[in-house]
Formats: sequence, structure tokens, C-alpha cells
Amino acid sequence: MRILVLGANGYLGGHIAGRLRALPGVRLLTGGRHPDDDLRFDLATVQPGALAGLVELASPDAVVNCVGAVGGSALTLVEANSRGPAVLCEALHSAAPTARLVHLGSVAEYGPTILGEQTAEDAPARPVSAYGASKLAGTLAVTGSGLDSVVLRVTDPVGPGAPSAGLPGRLTAELRAATRHDPAGTVQVGDLSAHRDFVDVRDVATAAAMALTAPRPLPPLLNIGSGHAVPLRDLVHGLVRASGFRGKVIENLGAVGRSPEVPWQCARITAARRELGWAPGHTLHASLAALWSADGVHGVEDRELRWDPAG
Repeated sequence: MRILVLGANGYLGGHIAGRLRALPGVRLLTGGRHPDDDLRFDLATVQPGALAGLVELASPDAVVNCVGAVGGSALTLVEANSRGPAVLCEALHSAAPTARLVHLGSVAEYGPTILGEQTAEDAPARPVSAYGASKLAGTLAVTGSGLDSVVLRVTDPVGPGAPSAGLPGRLTAELRAATRHDPAGTVQVGDLSAHRDFVDVRDVATAAAMALTAPRPLPPLLNIGSGHAVPLRDLVHGLVRASGFRGKVIENLGAVGRSPEVPWQCARITAARRELGWAPGHTLHASLAALWSADGVHGVEDRELRWDPAG
């Protein structure tokens, strides 16, 4: 089976590519802007015809799109998160119309949800940020394409290699610096009152591999998360415990994330269990321990998908 991974050098894409390499019978191909990619292009700007020519050469049986932008201007977000998936779908229609397409969406597409409840795939999508809106446009491009496709709406991934653009990776870097230079010092963080559904990046990779290789058509949307919401404060305290840091963590209650209008996120994951036989296999404690013990914190290019601390 030939599987093409777009964005294999990003955080989620790297874990997904690693998971696929371990599967017997899989021939892995990569596409993107990295010099080592088998197919070189920028999904945010490539023309459909040019991309179709590259896809035709690769002749994939399945494609997973891990490319996206979390920050930057509205134009950057739209190019990567909205235009990119639309161009990919058009290229696949002409070059690989029978290939399975797995696209990584975001829980930010839902926007505000009901406090204390799990959000199912049929909940209305009402994003409150430009990021969430651009991701929703990309999802609609995929679900309306007529291709054999599924969008995995991922909650907040955490685990080894978390990029410094998000809270887990940034705090890990700050704690490493503090434990080296001032173990009894202070680390400052923003408002940690929001609740988020954290899922291990390795579990996301497993879900993507299952979706790519599933023998039958899948629903257009599947939530991928832990099914539990915890305060951001729990993540910070858990990472502090994993690090052994003995100083103080100061929470600046006036500092808010990108979407303070979303105090609660928690995904219902029963559909993924039913359709894929998938379930999260790592606790938040295990994810934070793996994040801390991993070698360094990896940066990600602007147009690679990164963790969004505000959803």
C-alpha cells in the first residue's frame, strides 16, 4: 500500500509517518516543503494542475494531510488551512480519484460548547477564531469533495516532541532552562482556568493509520481525543511534577489565550471507537512524562500543524 504523507516533518505528521513506517506492506512517500520530501511543493500556494502531476507520479493508495497553520495573518491561515485542502481535493480528483484521503481537522472548528458535556460530530460548528474558521473551511472542502475521505477532528495533542509554539512545548523549554539555571526560581504562565481535552500525539498517529487502512468507507467526521476535559492548570502542574522543578509557577490571570470565549472543550469519541476500533492508549500523566523525557523540544515550520492552546 502506497501512502503519501503531507507535512511529515511537522509535529503530528512526524508521528504519523513514524507510525506508518512500522506497518508491514506500507510504502511511505512524503510531500511538502522539506528538502527530504519525495514530492516538493508548498500546499498553501501550489496550483491544482501542478499538484495533480506530482500526485499522479506518486500514485498513492491513500493520502494524509497534516499541513496547516495555527498562527500568522488571516491570509496565511486561509492559504494553508482552507485553500490547501481544497487544492488537494481537486488534484486527487484528477490524479488519484480512488485514493483514501485522511485530513486532520481541529476541535477549534466547534467553537463554544456546552460546559460539562462531550461534543459529538453532529454538533454545530461555530468557530470564534480565524484559525477555527479557516480549519472549518478546509474540512468542508474535504467532506464536500465526493472523495473517499474522512476528517479527523483532533483535540489538543500533547506528548514527545511538542513544539514550543504551544503551552506544553513552551513550558517544557522554560522548565528545562529553569532547572539548569535557577531550580528555585519562578516560571510564569497565563490564565489556566479553561478546560481542554488532551490527547497523546501517539494516539493521534494510531488513529490516522487506522483511518488510512480501514477496509470500508468511513463517516465524514471523526473526533479524536481523550474524551475527558481537564483544566490547563492540571497540565501545567503535571509537567512541573514530571520535571522535578522546585520553584514557583505564577499564573497571570489577566493573560488569556487566543479564544477566551471557549472555556470548555471535550470530544465525544464513541464514533471513532465504533468505526475504527480506536481508543486512546495513553494517560495525560504518561504523555507529560514522555514529553519531558524526550530529547529536546522541536520547532515546527509556520505552515506545519501545531498545537493550539486556545482551541
